[in-house]
Amino acid sequence: MRVSPVSLGELAAHLGCELEGDPAFRVAGVAALEDAGPDELSFVRSERYREALARSRAGALIAPPDFADPGRPVLRARDPGRVFARAVALLREPERPAPGIHPTAIVDPTAEVDPTASVGPRAVVGARARVGARSVLEPGVVLYPDVEIGRGCVLHAGVVVRERVRLGDRVLVQPAAVIGADGFGFVIDEQGRAERVPQVGGVVIEDDVEIGAHTSIARGTLGETRIRRGAKIDDLCLVAHNCDVGEDVILAGQCGLAGSATLGSRVILMGQVGVADHARVGEGVFAGAGTGISGRVPPGARIMGSPYHDLRLFRRIHASLRRLPELFRRVRALERRARLEGETGEEP
Repeated sequence: MRVSPVSLGELAAHLGCELEGDPAFRVAGVAALEDAGPDELSFVRSERYREALARSRAGALIAPPDFADPGRPVLRARDPGRVFARAVALLREPERPAPGIHPTAIVDPTAEVDPTASVGPRAVVGARARVGARSVLEPGVVLYPDVEIGRGCVLHAGVVVRERVRLGDRVLVQPAAVIGADGFGFVIDEQGRAERVPQVGGVVIEDDVEIGAHTSIARGTLGETRIRRGAKIDDLCLVAHNCDVGEDVILAGQCGLAGSATLGSRVILMGQVGVADHARVGEGVFAGAGTGISGRVPPGARIMGSPYHDLRLFRRIHASLRRLPELFRRVRALERRARLEGETGEEP
């Protein structure tokens, strides 16, 4: 990545932060507290970072308004982590390949590649495919026929996009993801064997979506699988055929959505959440790691477990599990006492 040095005054203005210290101080990079040098920017979230800060060589800091006297230039922010992420984006610009088509790439004569786009070594662009302005296909990317890639997209090495898939603008796809593979659709024939159902639909990925490494998004059986604007999908996730993933949804690693599942906007599924076929998850739902979801989940619910419970109830149940051995011992003791009292005829 290229590093673009900037003064703290410019950085404060861009980030909308109050600056305490020298506005002319030049920030040459960003780093964690333990790694930052005297010309680099770091951040703290709370007082529990005080000891680490005392050992840090960071030249400047992003800190909460109530973080007392850090002893170096500081940008004040109510959410230092979020503001630091924006500072990283400003200071460390990803290097983009030069526009053009690499000599080893294979581009069908009927394909359309914008002159400002970049097609990397051994990439393949199929018949009638289109690649939009400033989009990047890194080495080994394969676009099947009739694929549409919007503007400003980046597809990293080894990504495969099957036929009739459409990507919007500014879509980021990490290495080895597969978009538009056949869904897992079979019927049982007269001999009890699995017979494939043709998967002839497509996939639509809307603007500003990010898709993680080794994630698979299956094409629709007849219609389309759709990932709506701003959704973020982590590595090793599966989105099956005919799913509809809402705007600004977040899927953490190893989530799996079975066929025709629907997620409303701003749903957050933590790691290894499984969603059953035809399930309907309302907008704003939060599901903790390992949750199993079936049926309908009302908007705004916070759930965990399999089968799932309200998150607060799940935590109480989980906490009580540690007490079960002691409870069992007490029950057995009471049973023995009852038997003895029954044998002797004494009253409890």
